Amino acid sequence: MADARGNGPAPTLTTADGKPLREALAKAERHARNRAFFLVLPLLLFILITFVAPIAQMLHRSVHNPAFSDNMPNLVAWFEENPEGTSPDEGGWDALAQDLILARENKTAGLVGTRVNYELSGTRSLFTKGARNARKLEPPYREAILDLDEDWADPALWQVMRGASSAYTFNFYYAAVDKTLDQDGNIVDVDENRKVYVKLFTRTLILSLLITFLTFILAYPIAHLLATLPLRYSNLLMIFVLLPFWTSLLVRTTAWIVLLQSQGVVNDSLVATGIIDDESRIQMIYNQTGTIIAMTHILLPFMVLPLYSVMRPINPSYVRAARSLGATSWTAFRRIYFPQTIPGIGAGALLVFILAVGYYITPALVGGSDGQLISNLIAFHMTNSLNWSMAAALATILLTGILLLYWLYDRLVGIDNLKLG
Repeated sequence: MADARGNGPAPTLTTADGKPLREALAKAERHARNRAFFLVLPLLLFILITFVAPIAQMLHRSVHNPAFSDNMPNLVAWFEENPEGTSPDEGGWDALAQDLILARENKTAGLVGTRVNYELSGTRSLFTKGARNARKLEPPYREAILDLDEDWADPALWQVMRGASSAYTFNFYYAAVDKTLDQDGNIVDVDENRKVYVKLFTRTLILSLLITFLTFILAYPIAHLLATLPLRYSNLLMIFVLLPFWTSLLVRTTAWIVLLQSQGVVNDSLVATGIIDDESRIQMIYNQTGTIIAMTHILLPFMVLPLYSVMRPINPSYVRAARSLGATSWTAFRRIYFPQTIPGIGAGALLVFILAVGYYITPALVGGSDGQLISNLIAFHMTNSLNWSMAAALATILLTGILLLYWLYDRLVGIDNLKLG
């Protein structure tokens, strides 16, 4: 390329050591990018190991349970050879007998029975009993097995075993929304007395929304007071907002039990002041009331802090200007002040709601049977029934709901407007 005077090619810019400037700049940019990558690499690995990997494992566990398919190979092969709806013939009974013998030798009858028991209660003992007596079985196997227990002829049992014969199944998701498969493979509702999951999901949603609303009602005037007071006073009051973070969650929850129980401080005070009779003490604990009160108190700071963060920078002259132009106090608040706090409201509501739907310890301690949330049932399946696939399916549905809420917030408010502090 000629220079500006047309005297031939323009000279190539070089660095002090003679290297072309373009190449030196490109190398410096690569070096900066690599240095930045290696600086964030520990954090990236930490997130992958402690967050992404467990979630991926949970998603996989919700559709994968090989307890039956790995330990009943003959019956799995029979199900593969015979289409859905086929009644068990002598080949099917023979496969069942051989697998019961195999389960006795490998001591896996309890594992297999537990897997089937997840979908048809009372069947674990059926498998353990069958495995104990498997050596006594002789052809024809149908009569021999039915002599042990007539429940082996139940079509529902064979339908559940067919579904369990595949290591990968969506049956746990069906159960998580109170559905099941009939003998023809159609999705149907479970019995009315077994419908618990949709009810718990609905209760969790309603209580979480109510708690979010109550924290907003309580936090808005608190945050406004903190934002408008002189700094030396607001910092002092902020200590009271932050104080719960320095106190154990278990201690705070237990304190509410002491306050709200029938012979607790609140009821004793109401009786002492004559507001209620001693026989008319209010039941405020071990029900939804206790859950709402305790969780509202515990989650209140998570609403105060985002609101305070957006209220503090608001210039009070905006409201004064509106008042000077003839606006009433309510109009100035509604049209000038309140719209500027919407990012904080959205952030606080999103944070409180997400925490509320996944709370476990507080509903477990103060909720009783009426105040339990879906998180308590997930914990039950993880620690008591050991149905990890069911727990993973429930947790996946809950996670999906949270992601949809996050997406909805992004569409309505914009995630760029999210302000947490």
